[in-house]
Amino acid sequence: MIVDEQEIYTPQETIQILKISDSTFRRLIRKGVIKAAKIGGQYRILGRHILQLLNPSLPGKVKKAYKKVVNEFE
Repeated sequence: MIVDEQEIYTPQETIQILKISDSTFRRLIRKGVIKAAKIGGQYRILGRHILQLLNPSLPGKVKKAYKKVVNEFE
């Protein structure tokens, strides 16, 4: 799947792209690792925020937070 940085994605699309569970998705939002807007009671995520997670040159703080959340549930 190609992620367009200008596109807006649903939580289910984001979960499929990142290959994470729904609970991990929600934890990443609470921790601020994934930036999402709540519109009409549903989250929406910009493609550029997804790409930032997939980019290997993430800032150290975000990368550490992501690893911590993922490692908690492995």
